[in-house]
Amino acid sequence: MNPIAKLLIGSGALLIAFGLLWQLGGKYLPLGRLPGDIVIEKEHFQFYFPIATSILVSVIGSLILYLIRIFNGK
Repeated sequence: MNPIAKLLIGSGALLIAFGLLWQLGGKYLPLGRLPGDIVIEKEHFQFYFPIATSILVSVIGSLILYLIRIFNGK
């Protein structure tokens, strides 16, 4: 099978799994409402910047890619 096709199929399966995990686990893991996320609410203005959530997702994604790279032997 073409390596690009494998990559696309694997990425799609990973996105589906991540979406299901996010949907089902959203009740127990408050992503987007972590301490460190910036929320400013005023009368007719709302600003939201999820900095802590962004850092957490980045660290987890980097760890997953690192583990994939180690187990592939590259």
